[in-house]
Amino acid sequence: MFKTRLLSGIVLVLVAFLTINCGSYVLLATLLCVSLIGMQELYRAMHVRKEGFGALELVSYAGVLLIYLLLIPEDSAYPLMGVIASLVLIMCVYVFCYPAYQAGQIMAAFFGIVYVGVMLSYIYQTRMLPGGQFHVWLIFLCSWGCDTCAYCVGVLIGKHKMAPVLSPKKSIEGAVGGVAGAVLLGVIYAFFTKGGMVEYGIICGVGALISMVGDLAASAIKRNQGIKDYGKLIPGHGGILDRFDSVIFTAPVIYYLSLFLIS
Repeated sequence: MFKTRLLSGIVLVLVAFLTINCGSYVLLATLLCVSLIGMQELYRAMHVRKEGFGALELVSYAGVLLIYLLLIPEDSAYPLMGVIASLVLIMCVYVFCYPAYQAGQIMAAFFGIVYVGVMLSYIYQTRMLPGGQFHVWLIFLCSWGCDTCAYCVGVLIGKHKMAPVLSPKKSIEGAVGGVAGAVLLGVIYAFFTKGGMVEYGIICGVGALISMVGDLAASAIKRNQGIKDYGKLIPGHGGILDRFDSVIFTAPVIYYLSLFLIS
């Protein structure tokens, strides 16, 4: 299992490295595909999708596609219009297909658009900032770096449970170690990229805190829905949402922190 998980992780890093370095349409198209797969996993868990593709699921995908297309113009001010259009489309399905869908499914469908599609789009938006070729890696550095450091510290000295009901294996000591490790990684990264050590350290520290919320939020949804993993796409890791749960939360946070503290 460890070997499979390690190999899958290496492949993920390589794909991320190639697509993020390419940027532009390559990164946008990759994130769109990742978002659509992640939404499908969430919709399956939230019972938006039952048997085959339904109208509600299809218009949700169309809404995310529109949002991503509206990101293409430089300094685009239109993505919010895509979010509103998505809501209108979903409500049209709700009204004209009534009573095919319940209110809970409608809310879950819109939640999926924002939680997966919109949040992940901030990876692309961060990459397109001035200096974004460096800033964008902070998203993964604080998310996956915090996760790795928290695991190591938790295994070594973890005693006090952070969320005993939701995630019994996570400890307060591990969380502190994860944040400290992310800050250290940010400072080291700044040294090699000639960035601001203080700024990168702050960004990674805040991002690490938010990443833990994202991780626990994804776990809470799985527990509520009685599932272990969102999918089986990534061997040893589960689905897209299992691997990107913390990245989903950190992406917009890193974007705005980069905008305010660096750009």
